[in-house]
Amino acid sequence: MPQEIFLLIIVGLFIIGFAVLFTFVPVMLWISALAAGVRVGIFTLVGMRLRRVIPARVVNPLIKAVKAGLELNINQLEGHYLAGGNVDRVVNALIAAQRANIDLSFERAAAIDLAGRDVLEAVQMSVNPKVIETPFIAGVAMDGIEVKAKARITVRANIDRLVGGAGEDTVIARVGEGIVSTIGSANSHKKVLENPDLISQTVLSKGLDAGTAFEILSIDIADIDIGKNIGAELQTDQAEADKKIAQAKAEERRAMAVATEQEMKARVEEMRAKVVESEAQVPLAMAEALRSGNLGVMDYMNIQNIMADTDMRDSIGKATDEDKKK
Repeated sequence: MPQEIFLLIIVGLFIIGFAVLFTFVPVMLWISALAAGVRVGIFTLVGMRLRRVIPARVVNPLIKAVKAGLELNINQLEGHYLAGGNVDRVVNALIAAQRANIDLSFERAAAIDLAGRDVLEAVQMSVNPKVIETPFIAGVAMDGIEVKAKARITVRANIDRLVGGAGEDTVIARVGEGIVSTIGSANSHKKVLENPDLISQTVLSKGLDAGTAFEILSIDIADIDIGKNIGAELQTDQAEADKKIAQAKAEERRAMAVATEQEMKARVEEMRAKVVESEAQVPLAMAEALRSGNLGVMDYMNIQNIMADTDMRDSIGKATDEDKKK
């Protein structure tokens, strides 16, 4: 009985040890690597576990690379994994580059991957160029007519400039700047409509892909349209502004004229007041002349008769004027 218990304990410890071994040491992965002709030591796999590296994410890409004829070692792939890179994507990109006869080293591919760019997509774009479509870009010709153009840019990835090179937004911005400049230098919008290829030729000749991660193969004008008459709108706005300025100046002159008129009326009233004041001095002067003997009674009576005769003549003249009007 004790011997049977002892045997069961030994068998249990063996099973537990075997389970721990297969759990900690990827034996099946080691067997798969051996079957594929990839020499990976069992202690290397254990070391990966200790370095917190998932062995499958390094060994499987290595098997793929060896089968594709690439000369890679496990240290390179593990180092790239530890740096935070995507090992499988880098290996796929190297295989695709080899099939397409593109010179791409592991160091370059790893650098591109660590820079945050999709190296596999870059290789695929080198084989199959990508078409970037711009939105409608508006420019104004010299005759004041707005012209809107939409371009399709065919680009190919430049692997040598993927690290540090500008992206698609820069290419679109430069092409848009070239389109606006080309339309703006045209004497007439009709010239742009007749020869839209002038835009693509002019823009393409400026070397807009300098400093970018792409190589521009062609720029094609996909659509072109006429917009507003910007020149006429600007002239209309200028005329409206001139009109408002003229109205403001006229209002200023009118206000000055009104002020001058009121000033003159005030001066007239002032003069009338002076006349009334002077007329008020006449009776006083006559009274003083009578007291001093410089004016006699008969002289005063003659003055009164003359004044009465003058008033009569004035009334007769006013009656005659009213009869003529009737």
